[in-house]
Amino acid sequence: MQQRRARGFTLVEVLVALAILALLGTMAWRAVHTMTETSQRTQAHTDAVWTVDAALGQWNADLDAIQEAPFVTPLEWDARALRLTRRPAADPSGGLVVVAWTRGERNSQTQWLRWQSAPVFTRQQWSTAWAAAGQWAQSPTDTLRAAEVALVPLAGWQLYYFRGGTWSNPLSSAGIAPGAQVPNASNTPLPDGVRLVLEVAAPHPLAGTLTRDWARPVTLLGVTP
Repeated sequence: MQQRRARGFTLVEVLVALAILALLGTMAWRAVHTMTETSQRTQAHTDAVWTVDAALGQWNADLDAIQEAPFVTPLEWDARALRLTRRPAADPSGGLVVVAWTRGERNSQTQWLRWQSAPVFTRQQWSTAWAAAGQWAQSPTDTLRAAEVALVPLAGWQLYYFRGGTWSNPLSSAGIAPGAQVPNASNTPLPDGVRLVLEVAAPHPLAGTLTRDWARPVTLLGVTP
């Protein structure tokens, strides 16, 4: 009885099979790599949008918590920085804090920045914190920068106050020329509203102009909503 010899794979067949496996492996790796890149871009986009939303939420929270008290300035804009005196978020009875917002250069990028003091309990402490906020906006030291948070890359920003039924420059609405120092800022009435206009820098996903209006809470019958 004649036996049939088992036929093996030729070298060419083995090489073709290896080439097909290598091609399938490359296609699978590219698919996974593309999915990973897409996921990372989506996460970065989401984080960037969330950061802007959180920053604007903090802006509104600061304005909502402005504290008018004797011998302190509740709100002041000097064409470079907005400084305000507010109640602390954690404990409204725990003194006051000074907050400042400005636009400055950080790590070779112009950023929207927020600074906050430690709680203050005396007029002298408030005066020191208020001066520190002004210095931080002009020429910050390393110590002052430790209390800041960089929020959003900005190409520019503007503020407007709503007074007398119209929006106008915060300085001119106080009756003085733009760029001049506001006199007796502690006696200047708070505006009825504040309009914030941000020019978000590219390549941020929200690059362009963002506008946020804040309205001062209205007191009715002695109750502030």
